[in-house]
Amino acid sequence: QVQLVESGGGLVQAGGSLRLSCAASGRFFIISTMAWYRQAPGKQRELVAAVPSGGGTKYGDSVKGRFTISRDNAKNTAYLQMNNLQPEDTAVYYCNANMYIVPGKSSDYWGQGTQVTVSP
Repeated sequence: QVQLVESGGGLVQAGGSLRLSCAASGRFFIISTMAWYRQAPGKQRELVAAVPSGGGTKYGDSVKGRFTISRDNAKNTAYLQMNNLQPEDTAVYYCNANMYIVPGKSSDYWGQGTQVTVSP
């Protein structure tokens, strides 16, 4: 079994910060891209940030400059540092990982999500 477990969500006032963690466990060959998505009620799920195994990062326009994604390959963990949070950041945040369970074939896996609520 492969599992992604998010942690670090919660309630914070506007301007505050949170750090989300996503830990992958189970048996897999390698994790390619790790990413964070979010979904607010009535809205489409959107990409927040992504970090490929080969380097580089990608951010959604709405969070660029405020959020930072990183990963610790030794711990199979991705992080999302969220600074200057705003009420519009309120959403369920999902960890996503593209994993190769065996060489040559990858699949996307999702965490259960963690709620982030930003109050004025």
